[in-house]
Amino acid sequence: MTRVFAGVPEWRTERLAQIRAGVTLGFVPTMGALHDGHLSLVRRSRAENDRTLVSIFVNPTQFDDAADLARYPRTLDDDLRQLRDEGVEYVFTPDEDALYPDGFRYRVTERELSSALEGAHRPGHFDGVLTVVLKLLQIGAADRAYFGEKDWQQLALVQGMVDAFFLPTRIVSCPTIREEDGVALSSRNRRLTSSDRVKAALFPRALSSSPSPEGAACTLRAAGFIVDYIEDRDGRRLGAVRLGAVRLIDNVPLAG
Repeated sequence: MTRVFAGVPEWRTERLAQIRAGVTLGFVPTMGALHDGHLSLVRRSRAENDRTLVSIFVNPTQFDDAADLARYPRTLDDDLRQLRDEGVEYVFTPDEDALYPDGFRYRVTERELSSALEGAHRPGHFDGVLTVVLKLLQIGAADRAYFGEKDWQQLALVQGMVDAFFLPTRIVSCPTIREEDGVALSSRNRRLTSSDRVKAALFPRALSSSPSPEGAACTLRAAGFIVDYIEDRDGRRLGAVRLGAVRLIDNVPLAG
């Protein structure tokens, strides 16, 4: 049976009882609109822990565009159905007041990596991400937390924050899950028009096959993409593009 917790105190009481009983917990933080990418994290957690907690919270502080926040899909009933089908024991569904009683006066700021790539194009984004992840890790009190490699920069920043603040939860990175045509699964994909969804398959192909970031960017621009950035960093090629009103990010390992 899946139990849903909306309040922080109620979950903390439950988790304290688990800790006393020696129950290990895996944690998958999400913003909902779940797809097979999220469910792959859930399955990894269930394989490696006694029980699994999934959070569903559309975090307003990581959106630099109010319209983008308003458009973000909210599918709680379907999300809960999928999690029940997966055998998830616990779901945490806080509201903004529960997670931000201070009104975001206190926040986590990283001063190097967060200013590049996504951070350069979305001012304040990673302050919101790191702050909410810190809160959720503290509340969840899990042994392990699972993050997808599609959000490579986010994963690196979260791992760095956990190390910097000596948090006890181990961060587990999980491979990107892709459609048959190579497109990385994302909640934003459902907002693509049918023609743009077909075109989106060129994005991962260009990242993987172009000899340079500049070559990948030229290929994508010629196909009608707006390119925010494509850069090689830490053995990976990372990119962000726009198709219509939808922004997509992806990354692939560099050969050799």
